[in-house]
Amino acid sequence: MASFVARAVGGMFDAWLGRGAYAVTVPPMDGPLMPNNDLEEAAVALAAEAPDNLVVIKGALRFSSGSEVRELDLRQATARTVTRYQAPVSALAALPDGGMAVGLTGGEILLSGGKRDGTVIAEWGDYRGVCPTALLAVGDALIVAQGAAGRGPDDWCRDLIERGASGSVWRLELGSRSATCLASGLAFPSGLALHRDGGILVSESWRHRVIKLAPQGGIAGAVVEHLPGYPSRLAPSALGGYWLAVFAPRSSLIEFVLREPEFKRRMIAEIPTEYWVAPSLTSGASFLEPMQSGGIKTMGIRKPWAPTRSYGLLVRLDAGLSILASHHSRADGRRHGVTSAVEQEGTVYATSKGGGLVLSLPASEPSR
Repeated sequence: MASFVARAVGGMFDAWLGRGAYAVTVPPMDGPLMPNNDLEEAAVALAAEAPDNLVVIKGALRFSSGSEVRELDLRQATARTVTRYQAPVSALAALPDGGMAVGLTGGEILLSGGKRDGTVIAEWGDYRGVCPTALLAVGDALIVAQGAAGRGPDDWCRDLIERGASGSVWRLELGSRSATCLASGLAFPSGLALHRDGGILVSESWRHRVIKLAPQGGIAGAVVEHLPGYPSRLAPSALGGYWLAVFAPRSSLIEFVLREPEFKRRMIAEIPTEYWVAPSLTSGASFLEPMQSGGIKTMGIRKPWAPTRSYGLLVRLDAGLSILASHHSRADGRRHGVTSAVEQEGTVYATSKGGGLVLSLPASEPSR
């Protein structure tokens, strides 16, 4: 009872002083997050419509594009369609036997290739497939991140604006078809990676952090916090760390709007989603978009430090999960909405979903 009263009183003071959960400040990009033009200057491996979900399967680079899974031919800078589905692909993972797991926006997870080819996962035990945002194979189990309950992966913007925290992470045993909930009450988990101690790393988008789950479930703690954007998928690096995609930037204006229930209610009811005061994978296509004041310097040239709803950011974490380096496409760039990355043979490939590109840059090159 005493702790409840203390939290309530503390919350009142935070609201009055504009601190804690009521603060609208955003962590600055400095130190290893100092802005640069690395992504804007990176080589283009392929131009594709909304590329996403990079994985390596049998040595080949695959990614999703809408309802297709495509395989990239790096020598020819082309891609062939491996499989086409009835709904857009929201998550991909390589399976140990050479197959792949495919999550769809309708909620189903399909296993393609390998010994469990044709398996459809929709309802296993207490698990109900609704919003698969990331997949990770661990032995004969599949770890599944569900971004939200009762909402599809494509409805992420509404989940943010309504301050959703109904996401969960599950462990599905493919042999016994059993399901275990490893964590719930998460604010849109959208990335998964295996930690060296057997725990599961989870990027929690709306809380701007990466957390670690214990192998048997439960949150062991936050390992990366106070990110200046909304983190997406995770992938291991050859040097023992990880690549973290950050798909959109935070801003003081968006943080302020998130704390204004009446404004959000009217915005949702009266304004098309693409013009909300909210983060986006791309911006600058319409004069109806918000946050344009101060965005033009002269003669139509956009400042790189201008207010922006979209941004390109790929973060490199070291083995201790500290931020080591970062690669950017700034407000005046077009390679925004970085949703996934994967390292292969000394090169890191990243999807700019907002820019419609698969980018490549040396994995060992430090941020400038």
